[in-house]
Amino acid sequence: MSDPAPDTAAAADPAADKRSNRGGGPASSTSPPSAMAKQSWRDWLNDDAPKSRRQAKLAAWYRAWGELRANPMAMFGFYILVALVLIAWTAPLIAPHDPFDQDLAARLRPPGSAGYLLGSDSLGRDILSRLIYGSRITLYIVALVALLAPVVGLFVGTAAGYLGGWLDVVLMRITDIFLAFPRLILALAFVSALGAGIENAVLAIVLTAWPPYARIARAETLTIRNADYIHAIKLQGASALRIITRHIWPLCISSLVIRVTLDMAGIILTAAGLGFLGLGAQPPSPEWGAMISAGRKFILDHWWVATMPGLAIFTVSLAFNLLGDGLRDVLDPKKNSK
Repeated sequence: MSDPAPDTAAAADPAADKRSNRGGGPASSTSPPSAMAKQSWRDWLNDDAPKSRRQAKLAAWYRAWGELRANPMAMFGFYILVALVLIAWTAPLIAPHDPFDQDLAARLRPPGSAGYLLGSDSLGRDILSRLIYGSRITLYIVALVALLAPVVGLFVGTAAGYLGGWLDVVLMRITDIFLAFPRLILALAFVSALGAGIENAVLAIVLTAWPPYARIARAETLTIRNADYIHAIKLQGASALRIITRHIWPLCISSLVIRVTLDMAGIILTAAGLGFLGLGAQPPSPEWGAMISAGRKFILDHWWVATMPGLAIFTVSLAFNLLGDGLRDVLDPKKNSK
């Protein structure tokens, strides 16, 4: 009957147990499952003395998520984007009609009509269903541009900033040429050369979106390349490619993530502008810009045909801007260095 006493004493003094684990004895562990035996997940993530690199990274992400959650406007934008992803994913289940089905007997019905919550267009197609399926096209464009444009800018900016010399001059002058043109005008020129279509529109947007990321990456690289640890890595024989990819790129990611999130609204508007002009997604595709273009001739008498997709573009653009502002506050390196 005297055996449970040590267990009871250990449970009564968790602080001593924690100190003993930090001492490096057999009970110490760097994995969260074993740490869970002595402390909760939240305590493990909030530990001021992380015991592994993995724990430190997870703790940093947990604190960033906590700061983001404390920003109600950023979370409002985040929830809108989550809802957009869910709507696009479940489009065949929640859309009341096929987005391509035409019913001329039900053309131009106002919002609230039976079977047409947001009304119908000039061909009798349900506007709500077309907006739901159009969210897939919007996410497709946003995802491709967000994956391609920052990568191109990161390559160009870090190479120019680290290697310097004539390569820096050539790459930055090319960047200046791209920045000298308005994005939509330059995208129109590329799409006119490549041909109309959603894939060519995405390629044109990528070709016009990378220069700001190159500028940011170059500025970050110029502040890093003369750091002491970079010189130490050089003395160890590391190549320029390894230094750029392993030690400079990770430090540029936070700034690029902020810029990408803030640029999403402009990317959506550019894609909608190309669709409006007939150079993006082609009819009968339910792309929001093309829907506005089709409804502009009815804007005075049947306002909902163009207004509903316009409100969808406005809502998603606002959500990206709100989330981008929140991420900027959380990931700002200047704030973290204070």
